[in-house]
Amino acid sequence: MVTLSVKQLKKSFGPNIIFSDVSFDHQASALGIAGPNGSGKSTFLKCLGGLLPPTSGDIAWKDNGTALNKTALKNKLGYAAPYINLYNELSCRENLEFISKMRHQSDFIKTIDLWISKVGLRHAINQPFGKLSTGQQQRMRLASALFYNPDILLLDEPGSNLDEAGRALITEIVTAFDAPEKLIIIASNNPDELDLCERVFSIQEETFVK
Repeated sequence: MVTLSVKQLKKSFGPNIIFSDVSFDHQASALGIAGPNGSGKSTFLKCLGGLLPPTSGDIAWKDNGTALNKTALKNKLGYAAPYINLYNELSCRENLEFISKMRHQSDFIKTIDLWISKVGLRHAINQPFGKLSTGQQQRMRLASALFYNPDILLLDEPGSNLDEAGRALITEIVTAFDAPEKLIIIASNNPDELDLCERVFSIQEETFVK
């Protein structure tokens, strides 16, 4: 079982405090991080995923009671967000092949075409990422976070620029992560996306609202 413990977390940039004294425990269900634009959702998610260090406080990830260090967390983590881009000049397939090699996980090469098809981009598998539409690029970000079968998935505004079929894909992804050995966190201000989560934490109010 994957668990997350956050204790007295604070993040500031100079005198600007983004959030402070955030504490909660979570396990084995979809967690939503709610708040309007500019409330600190993305910053909070980056701290949870190790992309940003918190100013103070502790973040503890565990798998079946064993603490995950940075390397172990990286190997179990998938992360998709509008601000995480792939290489414009590389094709869809080439981007995922590159990520697989960088992660030293060549055994996932065989799943690349499968996941490109799952996100609805089979017809664009050899097109450069930079030539895709914004919605197609978002689908590729999802594929890049999922093709190596992570146990922990962090999604920041996952429905950005997606059509109805793309939003149905988000629902499918959340359903697939409804298992004790997996954990998904969605940062969003979209009520439909937050409704997919069993618990919702408001970063603005610093408390659970669901």
